[in-house]
Amino acid sequence: MKTEGLLFAGCAVFFAATDVVYWFLSHDPTGTTALALAVALAFLMGFYLFVTGRRTGMRPEDRPDAEISEAAGEYGFFSPHSWWPLFTAASVGTVAMGVIFAWWLAILGMMFVITTAMGFVLEYYRGVHTP
Repeated sequence: MKTEGLLFAGCAVFFAATDVVYWFLSHDPTGTTALALAVALAFLMGFYLFVTGRRTGMRPEDRPDAEISEAAGEYGFFSPHSWWPLFTAASVGTVAMGVIFAWWLAILGMMFVITTAMGFVLEYYRGVHTP
């Protein structure tokens, strides 16, 4: 994870330099704050990846002499035909529109979010797809 940590640390340095230049050229507090938050986020991710990489040790992706077969194996299960992510995203969009336009729409959207998130998480715990 050293490579990923370096990538995010480089992003943090780039955003910091951009933030300083942006402040001196525009004196805009909103954009400067947004860039400062981008610096903080990139630094946070880089720090996390460095610390996690130290704890887990070297992966095959981190070694230049590693073979492709060393990284083979199961990475997890990803549903090939699930419609739940689409419905969950539409529900979150309904909540966002409710925050903008009407509180009752946000409440209705939250009910949709809860329902679709439960369907998304529990999709393979019933019926023919039970493990």
